Amino acid sequence: MKAVRIHAFGDVDVLNYEEIEQPQPGPGEALIRITAAGVNFIDIYHRTGQYKGALPLTLGQEAAGVVEAVGAGVNEVAVGMRVAYAMQQGSYAEYTVVPAWKLVAIPDGVSDQLAAAVMLQGMTAHYLSHSPYPLKPGDVAVVHAAAGGVGQILVQLAKRRGAFVIGTVSTAAKAALVRSLGADVTVDYTREDFAEVVRRETRGRGADVVYDSVGKATFEQSLSSLRPRGYMVLYGQSSGAVPPLDPQVLNARGSLFLTRPTLGNYSADRAELIGRAGDLFEWMAVGELQVRIDSTYALADAGKAHTALASRSTQGKLLLLP
Repeated sequence: MKAVRIHAFGDVDVLNYEEIEQPQPGPGEALIRITAAGVNFIDIYHRTGQYKGALPLTLGQEAAGVVEAVGAGVNEVAVGMRVAYAMQQGSYAEYTVVPAWKLVAIPDGVSDQLAAAVMLQGMTAHYLSHSPYPLKPGDVAVVHAAAGGVGQILVQLAKRRGAFVIGTVSTAAKAALVRSLGADVTVDYTREDFAEVVRRETRGRGADVVYDSVGKATFEQSLSSLRPRGYMVLYGQSSGAVPPLDPQVLNARGSLFLTRPTLGNYSADRAELIGRAGDLFEWMAVGELQVRIDSTYALADAGKAHTALASRSTQGKLLLLP
């Protein structure tokens, strides 16, 4: 079978489209024929070595496809089922093996491409809006990179929970897109001080929560955007890692809370996983959640997808189609 692997960390030229042996499912596992694989920033982190994995490494952590075979003891899925998953390495391939407990059945009203597009980013948006700081009506939430894959879904889920949403973007086109998804205010952070905008919109109070996937470039201003005892939810670092922080800073800025969560800890068992994915699929099927696919690429063109994602010019999900 064909797969995209790396044998060294580096730029897109380390991506190799190559023939490897097709895996076979062991006990508790299922073999999936992949029909669509999601492309995410974490894949770039793995490629560059920011997050180091054992080499050679097949990239990708999210996909949709069809169950081709199951190992002993599997009762969560059956051969022929359409399924999707996240948080399992190896989706840049024609086939992969996944622990059966991580697989979610795709309902009839959701396509494979939309299922692949929503698993990692959608469940991330779900846990962010429901768990580290459970949004409630009247809360003010700042969503960074609001036109990105997680950002678009997070804006919608925050509005669904009754929050006032301030989304940061980098272009007028992205601002229009984010407003169409329900954001109350958009800020072009390349032209404006978003902390000042937040203070103005909240009459000096500050935001209840900031959802920050950008990291180094936005962290200080994000802290300045919060009300006393507000929540800083740092869940990514697309601009680079945040420098070490003296906890006294949190005290000085109003007894702030800082968390660095990850989806794995908020979908730690099958019940939690099914609950989050089930909500997303239900809302998508009835038209209450929009998931935008920016573009699709052949599996062999994974490097082009990485380049597009890193350019921050995309306005939705990128998918690889084996």
